[in-house]
Amino acid sequence: MACEVLNLPRSVVLVGLMGAGKSCVGRRLATRLGLPFVDADSEIEAAAGCSISEIFAQYGEPAFRDGERRVVRRLLEGPLCILATGGGAFMDADTRRLIESKAISVWLRADLDLLTKRTAGRDHRPLLKTGNPRDILGGLMEKRYGTYALADITVDSMDRPPETTVDKVVHALAGHIGACLSVSETQS
Repeated sequence: MACEVLNLPRSVVLVGLMGAGKSCVGRRLATRLGLPFVDADSEIEAAAGCSISEIFAQYGEPAFRDGERRVVRRLLEGPLCILATGGGAFMDADTRRLIESKAISVWLRADLDLLTKRTAGRDHRPLLKTGNPRDILGGLMEKRYGTYALADITVDSMDRPPETTVDKVVHALAGHIGACLSVSETQS
């Protein structure tokens, strides 16, 4: 099994824009590696007792980012896990430093067409409610991709089955920590 071969020294934090596949890939990666999967946004909603959209509407983005930082810190101080963060988490300098010090960060990079396709018709993303989603995503790419590139590892998320991206992440993690995958795993 990959986890025994990888012997991860830290939790893995998935970063990237909404629609890049952080939750979908994260769940499968966690299963593959035998680790728990945690979605930071779900943890924030549980801690706040309301949805992300409600937090943004009632308290604004700065209050949300403060809560997000506290939740990410709590999670990274706990047992090893695969953690999917919200799209803006890595943009916050304090949260990014926390992730850098306590985890291996993986940027799931996706192109605009894929992000637009994956986020279409979903109304739980507050940042996409303020205009044309494609234009908003394009603007976010311009603002955020330079910072996402600071992640330890970059893996391209593509319009293929999630297992394809999971395989890429496992191989990238192995390379990052200097682990050797077995021949059967490299052929998957």
